[in-house]
Amino acid sequence: MDHSYLNDILILFLAAVTVVVICLRVHLPPILGYLGLGVLMGPYGLGLVQDTATIRTIAEFGVVFLLFTIGLEFSMAQLVRMKGAVLGLGGAQVILTTAVAAGISMYFGLSVEAALVLGGVVAMSSTALVIKQLTDQVELHSRHGRNAVGILLFQDVMVIPFLILVSMPAAGEGNATSWISIFSAVAQGLLALVLIIFVGRWVLRPVFHGIAKYRSMELFTLSALLVTLGAAWLTGQLGLSLALGAFIAGMMMGETEYRHQVEAEIRPFRDILLGLFFVTVGMLFDISMLPDIWLSVLMVLAGLVIFKLLLVYGLCRIAGWDKAVSLRTGMVLAHGGEFGFAILTLALQGSMISPEVGQVMLAALLISMGIAPLVIRANGKLAAQFLPKAAEESKHSIEDKVADTAHGLSNHVIICGYGRMGQNVARFLDSEDIGFLAMDLDPVLVQNAVKAKEPVTYGDSASLDLLKAAGLGRAAAIVVSLDDVSTALKIVHQVRRVERDLPILVRTRDDSKLQELIDAGATEVIPETLESSLMMASHLLFLLHVPMSRVIHKIQKVRRERYQVLRRLFPGEGVMPDMWDQAPDDQEQLRALELQEDSWAVPRAIAELGLDELHVMLVALQRNGERIHKPEAEMRLMAGDTLVVCGRPVALEQAEAKLLSTAIS
Repeated sequence: MDHSYLNDILILFLAAVTVVVICLRVHLPPILGYLGLGVLMGPYGLGLVQDTATIRTIAEFGVVFLLFTIGLEFSMAQLVRMKGAVLGLGGAQVILTTAVAAGISMYFGLSVEAALVLGGVVAMSSTALVIKQLTDQVELHSRHGRNAVGILLFQDVMVIPFLILVSMPAAGEGNATSWISIFSAVAQGLLALVLIIFVGRWVLRPVFHGIAKYRSMELFTLSALLVTLGAAWLTGQLGLSLALGAFIAGMMMGETEYRHQVEAEIRPFRDILLGLFFVTVGMLFDISMLPDIWLSVLMVLAGLVIFKLLLVYGLCRIAGWDKAVSLRTGMVLAHGGEFGFAILTLALQGSMISPEVGQVMLAALLISMGIAPLVIRANGKLAAQFLPKAAEESKHSIEDKVADTAHGLSNHVIICGYGRMGQNVARFLDSEDIGFLAMDLDPVLVQNAVKAKEPVTYGDSASLDLLKAAGLGRAAAIVVSLDDVSTALKIVHQVRRVERDLPILVRTRDDSKLQELIDAGATEVIPETLESSLMMASHLLFLLHVPMSRVIHKIQKVRRERYQVLRRLFPGEGVMPDMWDQAPDDQEQLRALELQEDSWAVPRAIAELGLDELHVMLVALQRNGERIHKPEAEMRLMAGDTLVVCGRPVALEQAEAKLLSTAIS
């Protein structure tokens, strides 16, 4: 078979690897490469990929997994707090964009149904593209990032009535039937959401507790995939977007303690399939028609981008946002989206619109998506160029508020992130009358803290200017309690540019980035998983009547050594979830080597083993049921001894080969 779906996938993967390498070398977003690759290799390009329907079906799960991981970042409480952006900004944007685009389409002679469908196509922006780009730029939780996410969520919900409308038999059967179908679909959608929320809230946590007891990575990954795809299937069966169900399931899963592990398991599937999805988007465009329709394409493209930018800008201004934030939100959303392609494809298949009109819209959407990553990446710089005064005012207004909060503070602590960890740190500082200032990007949290007269202010802790406004030069220390390691790294780098000796304490969920943070300049890194182990061990020793001074000494020693003794673990398939981030090859491990009569190490003394040259360390010696923690270098080894050695995997392999070998003499 010359062109099976497997052939097509292999061809696409080979081309995708090449394109991504090129994009990374020239510092362009890989999404641009994926879109161009789709145009080039699709049925309207070189025709190297034939079975586009199968590829598109597989690729759709990229958006499903993306929305699931987005849901992991947004709890139900956060979504309720964002109701202004979702219902207010999102609702106004979709309704007004649809109305204006439909009116223009009807002016050029399209039917009411076709005009409404095209209005829906224009109203959509790319959730996949925006979320990925903002996440990469650490702007997802910024003011314009939250506005954009809120609007995108409403757009995703509004896909439902548009898909129903485009699937309806044309005109003649009466508008009442159409409205009944739309309301029925919305009711089904609400039912699906309630069901997913119920299952997520009361079923997922105990189920995953049970799964974790089996200590199986395979079972955990299968379960995570089942939750994602099951939620998507449920909403799909009710005529809704697959991605919408995945998003709600992600939110429910995000409220469990397994959120980070689930994200780690889903991420590889998401990234690969999302790239494939953007390739399939490019395949929809018939490039041979471009010479005949290029002028119409440019007009539609200009109208789409400029109108959506100005509309979102205006709506954000009405909602009370300053000019800079409003413009940045508009630039982030001024393009077409994947759900717009889905609606447009159905409209073409149902002959609701002509192929000529469809290709004009398709080309305009595709080009807008090609431009979007560049615009989103430069949204801050572009806002500063177009509205230099407003950008400065926006920046200075936040700086002034931070500076006002920091007024009079000296030898204080700057807390970056005022979630649970940040607030707990603040309580201890307050009890000792040590001044502090906290910054957070959650406007509701900040508002509640300010009402309580706490020294908390809105701001991006990764901004050096804001840190300076917070009294960086007068501060006694900085505590980074954010959950995002990439942001924490950025803060450490920013601070170390101007303050070489200021203590920086960073909280992380695990030790996967511990060394990277230390190398960046963090004074202390506190991994939650290791600290909880340390606290449990210390409490146990207290209960077993070990002298307090000795326990404290042990804890201090472990911390001074950067938790090395706690990071040395025996590898295995059944490690606990918080260890499933797959430690890199340079992560130290423990290994037990049992000596036999003919082992090379018998009857040599420990000093003769050359462990230093092998880059491993002897942690303990087990002999006759007794564990010797610090064996003498002159001690000679015997058959039956078990050496517990520590080192990197490669070094351990070499040490095992030498110490247990019978060939070396």
